[in-house]
Amino acid sequence: MLFVCSLFGLIIIILQFYDENWIASVDLWTKFTFSADGKPSQGFLSKVNLDNGSGAIEKAVAETHRIVYSVSTANKMYFPIKFGQQEAMNPNIIPHPTLNDTWIIVAQKWKSAVDNSVWMSELVCDAVFKDDTLACVSPPEILPIAATEGDKCVGDLGYFALNIGPHDARVFYGPSIPYVIYGSNSMMTCFGQWIQDFRMLKDWSYEPFKKEEFRRATELQRPLPYRPIEKNWFVFWDKHDQIYAHYDIVPNRVFAKLEYDGSVGQDLSVFTAASDSKCMAKYLPHVGPQLESIHQSTNSLSITLCNRSDPLCSPNDANTFILTIFQHKSYYAFHSVYEPYVMLFQRTAPFEIYGMSTKPFWIHGRGKAKTPDAFSGEDARKWNQTEMFYVVSVSWKMHGKKYHGYADDVLFVSFGIEDEKTAGIDVVAGDLLADLGLCQDS
Repeated sequence: MLFVCSLFGLIIIILQFYDENWIASVDLWTKFTFSADGKPSQGFLSKVNLDNGSGAIEKAVAETHRIVYSVSTANKMYFPIKFGQQEAMNPNIIPHPTLNDTWIIVAQKWKSAVDNSVWMSELVCDAVFKDDTLACVSPPEILPIAATEGDKCVGDLGYFALNIGPHDARVFYGPSIPYVIYGSNSMMTCFGQWIQDFRMLKDWSYEPFKKEEFRRATELQRPLPYRPIEKNWFVFWDKHDQIYAHYDIVPNRVFAKLEYDGSVGQDLSVFTAASDSKCMAKYLPHVGPQLESIHQSTNSLSITLCNRSDPLCSPNDANTFILTIFQHKSYYAFHSVYEPYVMLFQRTAPFEIYGMSTKPFWIHGRGKAKTPDAFSGEDARKWNQTEMFYVVSVSWKMHGKKYHGYADDVLFVSFGIEDEKTAGIDVVAGDLLADLGLCQDS
Protein backbone atom coordinates (compact mmCIF):
# COMPACT_ATOMS: atom_id res chain seq x y z
CA MET A 1 0.00 0.00 0.00
CA LEU A 2 1.21 3.50 -0.83
CA PHE A 3 1.19 6.17 1.85
CA VAL A 4 1.55 9.72 0.56
CA CYS A 5 1.95 12.69 2.85
CA SER A 6 2.44 16.31 1.81
CA LEU A 7 4.81 18.17 4.12
CA PHE A 8 5.79 21.83 3.70
CA GLY A 9 5.23 21.78 -0.04
CA LEU A 10 7.21 18.58 -0.59
CA ILE A 11 5.63 15.30 -1.49
CA ILE A 12 7.17 12.49 0.51
CA ILE A 13 6.31 9.08 -0.80
CA ILE A 14 6.72 6.36 1.77
CA LEU A 15 6.41 2.88 0.38
CA GLN A 16 5.19 0.25 2.82
CA PHE A 17 5.95 2.59 5.70
CA TYR A 18 9.69 2.49 5.07
CA ASP A 19 10.25 -1.14 5.96
CA GLU A 20 10.58 -2.70 2.52
CA ASN A 21 13.07 -2.39 -0.30
CA TRP A 22 11.38 -0.16 -2.86
CA ILE A 23 14.23 0.94 -5.07
CA ALA A 24 13.57 -0.27 -8.60
CA SER A 25 16.12 -0.29 -11.39
CA VAL A 26 15.42 0.77 -14.93
CA ASP A 27 15.46 -2.90 -15.87
CA LEU A 28 12.69 -3.69 -13.39
CA TRP A 29 10.80 -0.64 -14.62
CA THR A 30 10.66 -1.90 -18.18
CA LYS A 31 10.64 -5.69 -17.75
CA PHE A 32 7.78 -5.60 -15.32
CA THR A 33 6.19 -8.93 -16.23
CA PHE A 34 8.98 -10.87 -14.54
CA SER A 35 10.19 -11.12 -10.98
CA ALA A 36 13.77 -10.39 -10.04
CA ASP A 37 14.76 -14.05 -10.48
CA GLY A 38 13.34 -14.17 -14.02
CA LYS A 39 10.20 -16.15 -13.16
CA PRO A 40 6.73 -14.82 -14.02
CA SER A 41 5.47 -12.96 -10.97
CA GLN A 42 2.00 -13.10 -9.44
CA GLY A 43 -0.27 -10.35 -10.72
CA PHE A 44 1.51 -10.29 -14.08
CA LEU A 45 -0.16 -12.15 -16.92
CA SER A 46 2.40 -11.72 -19.67
CA LYS A 47 0.75 -14.19 -22.05
CA VAL A 48 -2.78 -12.87 -21.65
CA ASN A 49 -4.27 -9.81 -23.29
CA LEU A 50 -5.92 -8.14 -20.32
CA ASP A 51 -7.69 -5.72 -22.63
CA ASN A 52 -10.06 -8.57 -23.52
CA GLY A 53 -11.82 -7.99 -20.20
CA SER A 54 -12.28 -9.70 -16.87
CA GLY A 55 -13.50 -12.89 -18.53
CA ALA A 56 -10.14 -13.39 -20.22
CA ILE A 57 -8.34 -12.60 -17.01
CA GLU A 58 -10.33 -15.05 -14.93
CA LYS A 59 -9.89 -17.76 -17.52
CA ALA A 60 -6.15 -17.21 -17.26
CA VAL A 61 -6.05 -17.28 -13.45
CA ALA A 62 -8.40 -20.22 -12.98
CA GLU A 63 -5.49 -22.64 -12.55
CA THR A 64 -3.36 -20.37 -10.36
CA HIS A 65 -6.09 -18.83 -8.16
CA ARG A 66 -9.35 -19.74 -6.49
CA ILE A 67 -11.99 -17.36 -7.90
CA VAL A 68 -14.56 -16.31 -5.29
CA TYR A 69 -17.96 -14.84 -6.08
CA SER A 70 -20.41 -12.63 -4.23
CA VAL A 71 -23.47 -14.40 -2.87
CA SER A 72 -25.66 -11.28 -3.13
CA THR A 73 -24.77 -9.02 -6.09
CA ALA A 74 -26.57 -9.48 -9.39
CA ASN A 75 -23.34 -10.05 -11.35
CA LYS A 76 -21.59 -11.94 -8.51
CA MET A 77 -18.83 -9.32 -8.52
CA TYR A 78 -17.61 -7.32 -5.56
CA PHE A 79 -19.64 -4.31 -4.39
CA PRO A 80 -18.43 -0.70 -4.00
CA ILE A 81 -18.37 0.89 -0.53
CA LYS A 82 -19.32 4.57 -0.57
CA PHE A 83 -18.69 7.19 2.10
CA GLY A 84 -20.93 9.90 0.65
CA GLN A 85 -18.86 12.57 -1.06
CA GLN A 86 -15.70 11.64 0.85
CA GLU A 87 -12.87 9.69 -0.73
CA ALA A 88 -11.61 6.81 1.39
CA MET A 89 -9.32 3.78 1.38
CA ASN A 90 -8.77 0.58 3.39
CA PRO A 91 -12.37 -0.21 4.44
CA ASN A 92 -13.86 -2.29 7.25
CA ILE A 93 -17.39 -3.67 7.72
CA ILE A 94 -19.04 -5.01 10.87
CA PRO A 95 -22.71 -5.78 11.55
CA HIS A 96 -24.64 -3.05 13.33
CA PRO A 97 -25.41 -4.13 16.91
CA THR A 98 -29.16 -3.40 16.79
CA LEU A 99 -30.27 -2.44 13.26
CA ASN A 100 -31.01 -5.31 10.90
CA ASP A 101 -29.76 -4.92 7.33
CA THR A 102 -27.42 -2.18 8.51
CA TRP A 103 -23.66 -2.37 8.86
CA ILE A 104 -20.99 -0.04 10.23
CA ILE A 105 -18.27 0.91 7.77
CA VAL A 106 -14.93 2.54 8.61
CA ALA A 107 -12.12 3.62 6.29
CA GLN A 108 -9.13 5.94 6.08
CA LYS A 109 -10.08 9.44 4.95
CA TRP A 110 -8.20 10.06 1.70
CA LYS A 111 -7.05 13.42 0.39
CA SER A 112 -7.31 16.71 2.20
CA ALA A 113 -8.42 20.13 1.02
CA VAL A 114 -5.71 21.61 3.23
CA ASP A 115 -2.28 22.12 1.70
CA ASN A 116 0.61 20.31 3.42
CA SER A 117 -1.73 18.49 5.79
CA VAL A 118 -0.26 15.99 8.25
CA TRP A 119 -3.67 15.24 9.83
CA MET A 120 -5.02 11.71 9.37
CA SER A 121 -8.44 10.36 10.32
CA GLU A 122 -10.89 7.49 9.89
CA LEU A 123 -14.39 7.93 8.48
CA VAL A 124 -17.33 6.05 10.02
CA CYS A 125 -21.04 5.71 9.28
CA ASP A 126 -24.00 3.36 9.33
CA ALA A 127 -24.49 1.85 5.88
CA VAL A 128 -27.06 -0.15 3.92
CA PHE A 129 -27.09 -1.92 0.58
CA LYS A 130 -28.78 -0.24 -2.35
CA ASP A 131 -28.29 -1.27 -5.98
CA ASP A 132 -25.41 -3.58 -5.01
CA THR A 133 -23.54 -0.76 -3.27
CA LEU A 134 -22.90 -0.49 0.47
CA ALA A 135 -23.29 3.22 1.21
CA CYS A 136 -23.62 5.56 4.19
CA VAL A 137 -27.20 6.42 5.13
CA SER A 138 -26.02 9.88 6.26
CA PRO A 139 -22.78 11.84 5.79
CA PRO A 140 -19.85 10.03 7.39
CA GLU A 141 -18.33 11.31 10.60
CA ILE A 142 -14.75 11.34 11.85
CA LEU A 143 -14.04 8.45 14.20
CA PRO A 144 -12.78 10.31 17.31
CA ILE A 145 -9.44 8.55 17.74
CA ALA A 146 -7.04 10.78 19.66
CA ALA A 147 -3.61 11.60 18.27
CA THR A 148 -0.65 10.08 20.10
CA GLU A 149 2.88 11.25 20.80
CA GLY A 150 6.32 9.68 20.77
CA ASP A 151 9.97 10.64 20.64
CA LYS A 152 11.46 7.76 18.65
CA CYS A 153 11.12 9.14 15.09
CA VAL A 154 14.61 10.45 14.41
CA GLY A 155 16.99 10.71 11.47
CA ASP A 156 15.44 9.52 8.21
CA LEU A 157 12.15 8.88 10.03
CA GLY A 158 11.88 12.38 11.47
CA TYR A 159 8.89 13.22 9.26
CA PHE A 160 6.78 10.62 11.08
CA ALA A 161 6.98 12.78 14.21
CA LEU A 162 4.81 15.32 12.36
CA ASN A 163 1.98 12.82 11.95
CA ILE A 164 -1.34 13.57 13.64
CA GLY A 165 -3.96 10.83 13.85
CA PRO A 166 -4.54 7.15 13.05
CA HIS A 167 -3.51 5.11 10.03
CA ASP A 168 -5.03 2.01 8.43
CA ALA A 169 -7.51 1.00 11.12
CA ARG A 170 -8.84 -2.53 11.42
CA VAL A 171 -12.33 -2.67 12.96
CA PHE A 172 -13.55 -6.11 14.04
CA TYR A 173 -15.45 -8.08 16.64
CA GLY A 174 -13.86 -10.16 19.33
CA PRO A 175 -15.87 -12.85 21.14
CA SER A 176 -18.07 -10.26 22.83
CA ILE A 177 -17.26 -6.66 21.81
CA PRO A 178 -15.86 -4.71 18.83
CA TYR A 179 -12.35 -3.26 18.71
CA VAL A 180 -10.25 -0.99 16.53
CA ILE A 181 -6.50 -1.42 15.97
CA TYR A 182 -4.64 1.38 14.20
CA GLY A 183 -1.17 2.77 13.59
CA SER A 184 0.00 5.92 15.34
CA ASN A 185 3.04 7.53 16.93
CA SER A 186 4.59 5.29 19.54
CA MET A 187 6.39 5.49 22.87
CA MET A 188 8.08 2.13 22.13
CA THR A 189 9.33 2.78 18.61
CA CYS A 190 8.71 5.38 15.90
CA PHE A 191 5.30 4.16 14.71
CA GLY A 192 3.34 1.55 16.64
CA GLN A 193 -0.02 -0.18 16.93
CA TRP A 194 -2.84 0.85 19.26
CA ILE A 195 -6.09 -0.81 20.31
CA GLN A 196 -9.37 0.49 21.77
CA ASP A 197 -12.88 -0.69 22.51
CA PHE A 198 -14.74 0.51 19.41
CA ARG A 199 -17.88 1.25 21.43
CA MET A 200 -16.08 4.18 23.04
CA LEU A 201 -15.78 5.84 19.62
CA LYS A 202 -19.18 5.20 18.00
CA ASP A 203 -22.77 5.78 19.11
CA TRP A 204 -23.65 2.40 20.62
CA SER A 205 -26.58 1.04 22.58
CA TYR A 206 -25.87 0.33 26.24
CA GLU A 207 -23.76 -2.72 27.03
CA PRO A 208 -21.72 -3.49 30.13
CA PHE A 209 -18.22 -2.05 30.00
CA LYS A 210 -15.17 -3.59 31.61
CA LYS A 211 -12.80 -0.80 32.52
CA GLU A 212 -9.72 -2.93 31.99
CA GLU A 213 -10.59 -4.07 28.44
CA PHE A 214 -9.09 -1.26 26.37
CA ARG A 215 -11.69 1.33 27.28
CA ARG A 216 -8.94 3.86 26.61
CA ALA A 217 -6.57 3.75 23.66
CA THR A 218 -3.74 1.40 24.63
CA GLU A 219 -0.47 0.91 22.84
CA LEU A 220 0.19 -2.71 21.99
CA GLN A 221 3.63 -4.01 22.87
CA ARG A 222 5.58 -6.87 21.35
CA PRO A 223 8.46 -9.18 22.22
CA LEU A 224 11.74 -7.49 21.33
CA PRO A 225 13.06 -6.34 18.95
CA TYR A 226 10.84 -3.63 17.50
CA ARG A 227 10.97 -2.43 13.92
CA PRO A 228 11.06 1.36 13.44
CA ILE A 229 7.63 1.14 11.78
CA GLU A 230 5.21 -1.50 13.06
CA LYS A 231 1.95 -2.36 11.29
CA ASN A 232 -0.56 -5.07 10.39
CA TRP A 233 -0.65 -6.70 13.83
CA PHE A 234 -3.77 -8.64 14.78
CA VAL A 235 -5.17 -10.10 17.97
CA PHE A 236 -6.80 -13.49 18.44
CA TRP A 237 -8.64 -15.33 21.19
CA ASP A 238 -8.18 -18.95 22.29
CA LYS A 239 -11.00 -21.35 23.19
CA HIS A 240 -11.19 -19.78 26.66
CA ASP A 241 -11.43 -16.23 25.24
CA GLN A 242 -7.91 -15.32 26.38
CA ILE A 243 -6.43 -12.67 24.11
CA TYR A 244 -3.11 -12.87 22.24
CA ALA A 245 -1.32 -10.63 19.73
CA HIS A 246 0.19 -11.89 16.47
CA TYR A 247 2.98 -9.77 14.97
CA ASP A 248 4.70 -11.58 12.09
CA ILE A 249 4.38 -14.52 9.72
CA VAL A 250 7.78 -14.22 8.03
CA PRO A 251 10.65 -14.82 8.38
CA ASN A 252 8.97 -16.70 11.23
CA ARG A 253 5.83 -16.28 13.30
CA VAL A 254 5.90 -14.08 16.38
CA PHE A 255 2.95 -14.04 18.83
CA ALA A 256 2.45 -13.58 22.56
CA LYS A 257 -0.11 -13.47 25.37
CA LEU A 258 -1.55 -9.95 25.63
CA GLU A 259 -2.50 -8.13 28.84
CA TYR A 260 -5.06 -5.34 29.02
CA ASP A 261 -2.39 -2.74 29.73
CA GLY A 262 -0.82 -3.57 26.36
CA SER A 263 2.10 -5.54 27.79
CA VAL A 264 2.92 -9.02 26.53
CA GLY A 265 4.66 -12.18 27.64
CA GLN A 266 7.34 -14.13 25.84
CA ASP A 267 7.31 -14.97 22.16
CA LEU A 268 5.32 -18.22 22.06
CA SER A 269 6.34 -19.13 18.54
CA VAL A 270 9.37 -20.98 19.92
CA PHE A 271 6.95 -23.78 20.83
CA THR A 272 5.58 -24.10 17.28
CA ALA A 273 8.70 -23.28 15.25
CA ALA A 274 9.52 -26.86 14.25
CA SER A 275 6.09 -27.74 12.85
CA ASP A 276 5.35 -24.24 11.52
CA SER A 277 8.60 -23.96 9.58
CA LYS A 278 7.98 -27.30 7.90
CA CYS A 279 4.44 -26.31 6.94
CA MET A 280 5.42 -22.86 5.66
CA ALA A 281 8.30 -24.31 3.66
CA LYS A 282 5.73 -26.29 1.69
CA TYR A 283 2.88 -23.81 1.37
CA LEU A 284 4.15 -20.22 1.57
CA PRO A 285 4.18 -18.56 -1.87
CA HIS A 286 7.51 -17.99 -3.60
CA VAL A 287 9.12 -14.64 -2.83
CA GLY A 288 11.64 -13.15 -5.26
CA PRO A 289 14.92 -11.67 -4.00
CA GLN A 290 13.78 -8.11 -4.70
CA LEU A 291 10.54 -6.13 -4.63
CA GLU A 292 8.47 -8.99 -3.21
CA SER A 293 7.38 -9.76 0.34
CA ILE A 294 4.83 -11.52 2.53
CA HIS A 295 3.03 -9.81 5.38
CA GLN A 296 0.03 -10.05 7.64
CA SER A 297 -3.10 -8.36 6.41
CA THR A 298 -6.38 -8.82 8.29
CA ASN A 299 -7.82 -9.31 11.74
CA SER A 300 -8.72 -12.83 12.86
CA LEU A 301 -11.92 -14.87 13.10
CA SER A 302 -12.73 -18.23 14.64
CA ILE A 303 -14.19 -20.79 12.24
CA THR A 304 -15.60 -24.30 12.61
CA LEU A 305 -14.93 -26.39 9.50
CA CYS A 306 -18.35 -27.97 9.27
CA ASN A 307 -21.70 -26.44 8.42
CA ARG A 308 -24.01 -24.59 10.77
CA SER A 309 -26.85 -26.26 8.87
CA ASP A 310 -25.56 -29.72 9.84
CA PRO A 311 -27.19 -30.86 13.12
CA LEU A 312 -24.17 -33.08 13.80
CA CYS A 313 -21.74 -30.16 13.54
CA SER A 314 -20.41 -29.21 16.96
CA PRO A 315 -17.37 -26.99 17.53
CA ASN A 316 -14.39 -28.70 19.13
CA ASP A 317 -10.60 -28.47 19.10
CA ALA A 318 -10.39 -30.81 16.10
CA ASN A 319 -12.59 -28.73 13.80
CA THR A 320 -12.37 -25.13 15.05
CA PHE A 321 -9.44 -22.85 14.20
CA ILE A 322 -8.29 -19.24 14.01
CA LEU A 323 -8.52 -17.75 10.49
CA THR A 324 -6.53 -14.83 9.15
CA ILE A 325 -5.50 -13.60 5.69
CA PHE A 326 -1.95 -12.73 4.69
CA GLN A 327 -0.74 -11.35 1.37
CA HIS A 328 2.09 -11.75 -1.10
CA LYS A 329 3.15 -8.34 -2.39
CA SER A 330 5.10 -7.49 -5.52
CA TYR A 331 6.18 -4.01 -6.49
CA TYR A 332 7.36 -3.89 -10.10
CA ALA A 333 7.25 -0.77 -12.24
CA PHE A 334 6.28 1.21 -9.13
CA HIS A 335 2.95 -0.62 -8.94
CA SER A 336 1.86 -2.85 -6.05
CA VAL A 337 0.03 -6.13 -6.62
CA TYR A 338 -1.26 -8.17 -3.67
CA GLU A 339 -2.32 -11.81 -3.67
CA PRO A 340 -4.34 -12.95 -0.61
CA TYR A 341 -3.95 -16.32 1.13
CA VAL A 342 -5.74 -17.87 4.11
CA MET A 343 -3.96 -19.29 7.15
CA LEU A 344 -5.61 -21.39 9.87
CA PHE A 345 -3.97 -22.16 13.20
CA GLN A 346 -5.01 -24.02 16.32
CA ARG A 347 -7.20 -22.27 18.88
CA THR A 348 -5.39 -23.96 21.75
CA ALA A 349 -1.79 -23.63 22.90
CA PRO A 350 0.75 -23.83 21.40
CA PHE A 351 -1.30 -22.48 18.41
CA GLU A 352 0.44 -24.40 15.64
CA ILE A 353 -0.48 -23.66 12.03
CA TYR A 354 -3.14 -26.10 10.83
CA GLY A 355 -3.24 -25.23 7.14
CA MET A 356 -2.51 -22.62 4.49
CA SER A 357 -3.90 -21.81 1.06
CA THR A 358 -2.09 -23.60 -1.73
CA LYS A 359 -3.16 -20.85 -4.12
CA PRO A 360 -4.37 -17.27 -3.61
CA PHE A 361 -8.00 -16.33 -4.02
CA TRP A 362 -9.13 -14.02 -6.79
CA ILE A 363 -12.03 -11.63 -6.19
CA HIS A 364 -14.51 -11.76 -9.07
CA GLY A 365 -14.38 -8.46 -10.94
CA ARG A 366 -10.69 -7.72 -10.44
CA GLY A 367 -9.34 -6.43 -13.73
CA LYS A 368 -6.42 -4.82 -15.48
CA ALA A 369 -4.57 -2.00 -13.74
CA LYS A 370 -4.57 1.40 -15.38
CA THR A 371 -1.47 2.04 -17.49
CA PRO A 372 0.76 4.55 -15.66
CA ASP A 373 0.71 8.05 -17.14
CA ALA A 374 4.51 7.93 -17.48
CA PHE A 375 4.29 4.93 -19.83
CA SER A 376 4.13 5.47 -23.57
CA GLY A 377 4.90 3.62 -26.77
CA GLU A 378 6.23 0.09 -26.27
CA ASP A 379 6.13 0.30 -22.47
CA ALA A 380 2.45 1.22 -22.54
CA ARG A 381 1.71 -1.54 -25.04
CA LYS A 382 3.39 -4.16 -22.86
CA TRP A 383 1.70 -3.06 -19.64
CA ASN A 384 -0.10 -6.15 -18.37
CA GLN A 385 -0.48 -5.83 -14.61
CA THR A 386 -3.69 -6.58 -12.76
CA GLU A 387 -5.40 -4.27 -10.31
CA MET A 388 -4.08 -3.81 -6.81
CA PHE A 389 -6.67 -5.25 -4.42
CA TYR A 390 -5.41 -4.76 -0.85
CA VAL A 391 -7.38 -6.96 1.58
CA VAL A 392 -7.90 -5.15 4.88
CA SER A 393 -10.35 -7.03 7.08
CA VAL A 394 -12.81 -9.90 7.40
CA SER A 395 -16.07 -10.15 9.36
CA TRP A 396 -19.17 -12.29 9.56
CA LYS A 397 -22.02 -10.79 7.56
CA MET A 398 -24.88 -12.08 9.69
CA HIS A 399 -26.15 -9.74 12.41
CA GLY A 400 -25.46 -10.99 15.90
CA LYS A 401 -22.39 -12.95 14.80
CA LYS A 402 -19.13 -11.67 16.25
CA TYR A 403 -15.95 -13.75 16.35
CA HIS A 404 -17.02 -17.33 15.67
CA GLY A 405 -18.70 -18.78 12.59
CA TYR A 406 -19.05 -21.89 10.45
CA ALA A 407 -17.89 -23.01 7.00
CA ASP A 408 -21.31 -22.32 5.45
CA ASP A 409 -21.63 -18.84 6.98
CA VAL A 410 -21.14 -15.80 4.76
CA LEU A 411 -18.34 -13.39 5.55
CA PHE A 412 -17.28 -10.01 4.24
CA VAL A 413 -13.83 -9.52 2.77
CA SER A 414 -13.12 -5.77 2.69
CA PHE A 415 -10.41 -4.30 0.48
CA GLY A 416 -9.04 -1.21 -1.17
CA ILE A 417 -8.53 -0.87 -4.92
CA GLU A 418 -5.45 0.98 -6.20
CA ASP A 419 -5.42 3.24 -3.12
CA GLU A 420 -8.37 5.02 -4.73
CA LYS A 421 -11.57 3.07 -4.02
CA THR A 422 -13.13 0.97 -1.27
CA ALA A 423 -14.99 -2.27 -1.88
CA GLY A 424 -16.04 -5.58 -0.40
CA ILE A 425 -17.34 -9.00 -1.32
CA ASP A 426 -19.61 -11.37 0.60
CA VAL A 427 -18.56 -14.99 0.13
CA VAL A 428 -19.24 -18.32 1.75
CA ALA A 429 -16.40 -18.89 4.20
CA GLY A 430 -15.78 -22.40 2.92
CA ASP A 431 -15.02 -21.02 -0.55
CA LEU A 432 -11.90 -19.36 0.84
CA LEU A 433 -10.74 -22.71 2.22
CA ALA A 434 -11.27 -24.84 -0.88
CA ASP A 435 -7.53 -25.07 -1.62
CA LEU A 436 -6.27 -25.45 1.93
CA GLY A 437 -3.07 -27.44 2.30
CA LEU A 438 -2.84 -29.22 5.66
CA CYS A 439 0.34 -29.02 7.70
CA GLN A 440 0.02 -32.67 8.61
CA ASP A 441 0.76 -33.42 4.94
CA SER A 442 3.91 -31.32 4.83
